[in-house]
Amino acid sequence: MEGGLGLDMDAARYENNAEVEMIWAMKAQHQAETYFKLISAMDASRLRLTKYDDDIYRQFKRYFKTLKVDVIRVEDFKSEDAKLKWRPFCNMYEGKVEDFNFGTLLRIDCNKGYDEENTILVTRIQFYAVEIARNRRGLNKHLSEKPASTETLAEER
Repeated sequence: MEGGLGLDMDAARYENNAEVEMIWAMKAQHQAETYFKLISAMDASRLRLTKYDDDIYRQFKRYFKTLKVDVIRVEDFKSEDAKLKWRPFCNMYEGKVEDFNFGTLLRIDCNKGYDEENTILVTRIQFYAVEIARNRRGLNKHLSEKPASTETLAEER
């Protein structure tokens, strides 16, 4: 379906095509759901998101020493000053990390799941930077430590 609409082509050619926007949103939602299931099922501190995780984490700490990642501030990603700070970091991964600038959903508070109030749209490399930091700092570990719900237990029987 994606190939049929030419989603690999220059984004400037799309203008405001509602069908294309819906496909991008569905792809971002699917990625978010898959990631959340993964970090809920295993110790995320052992998870590798890309082959560049070590470099992404090192550069993230270098560029964003004081950025909190447990509960992020939207203005640290969306303000004009923030965009100027993020641009050189993000551009380091152009040609390295696939879809580095693809719109991706990021949880604002790592103690909560994905929902409308706890989600912002960022680039894929920003998502990787924050989630790699959260994983290495053990901030997502609580998700895999939750006791199984009765619904889950019933499904397993």
